[in-house]
Amino acid sequence: MAYLLFRSKDTVFVENTDAPGLFRQLPGSFSFNELFTSEDPEALVRQACEQGSDGVSFDPKVPYQAPIGDQEVWAAGVTYFRSRTARMEEAEVAGGDIFYDKVYDAERPELFFKATAPRTRGHLDAVAIRKDSTWDVPEPELTLAITSTGKIFGYTIGNDMSSRSIEGENPLYLPQAKVYTGSCSIGPCLVVGPTPAPEATIAIQINRDGETVFSGETQVSQLKRGLEELAGFLFRSNEFRYGAYLMTGTGIVPDSDFTLQAGDQISISIEGAGTLVNSVEVV
Repeated sequence: MAYLLFRSKDTVFVENTDAPGLFRQLPGSFSFNELFTSEDPEALVRQACEQGSDGVSFDPKVPYQAPIGDQEVWAAGVTYFRSRTARMEEAEVAGGDIFYDKVYDAERPELFFKATAPRTRGHLDAVAIRKDSTWDVPEPELTLAITSTGKIFGYTIGNDMSSRSIEGENPLYLPQAKVYTGSCSIGPCLVVGPTPAPEATIAIQINRDGETVFSGETQVSQLKRGLEELAGFLFRSNEFRYGAYLMTGTGIVPDSDFTLQAGDQISISIEGAGTLVNSVEVV
């Protein structure tokens, strides 16, 4: 059993996987900060359900805000073989393939800061590509929900937008390639419960002018590193007062002749969490 939390304006709705299609509105006192600092997040949601209202009207096809409070969003890189290959392609000129070969096989993973809550977009919102970039891609990623004490208690879908042209110039440009307004989206819901099974599918589809211009899929099992391993490294010598989200890397990267354009629609699906849909704009 799992709980799916959807955030619409200032209201949080929950769907229990044991009763799909039935939604409860959680009390106004419910907060994601409290959830991420709880010793037992699942029990907290269960208690909130008992205090909430049932029989509420809820349209799952409307825009949702990102299921986030004051959490930071971080990301892991080069955790799939395909992402290693893509990063080597980006960095041919700078000789960065040496760096990425090393990090793929190293004990320590690549981890980097991705977004604050205000920079994070939700379902049916617009993510962005930089106007000073010429090669841009989305990165569909299983994204872990981690409490302030480092406990993984759920997951969501993440889109780690990336400028491959900027990052490829020099590995030191990674923050500019990864961190900017609209560079991140999560949703459509936060799943409070077990993380997906290894055979669970992660899929992406990009539409342009009504036609599919890219699609791909992978499985969670293709992730080289363990989820607990990644979370453990994130919390080494680091504190997160309100917990954190951690994107776990991508195993799906479009070929080097593909780049996003304004107006594209990105749909990312992970079994158990639904589909996160975003349009693309230029900032």
